[in-house]
Amino acid sequence: MNVILYTTHCPKCSVLEKKLNERNISFEERTDVNEMLNKGFDEVPVLDIDGKIMKFKEANAWVNEQ
Repeated sequence: MNVILYTTHCPKCSVLEKKLNERNISFEERTDVNEMLNKGFDEVPVLDIDGKIMKFKEANAWVNEQ
């Protein structure tokens, strides 16, 4: 499973990053705002799991299920 966390280290980003770490889910962290804008992301955090893009609410629910 390939997991990428797009983050600006905002409060929601920190919550999601903490949960990923607590559940020992390996992930790559990306912080390049230009990359996020080029991908069409209009908010953070965004979690990319094997190409499936999830905004905070969906990503948080996914992490909670792991």
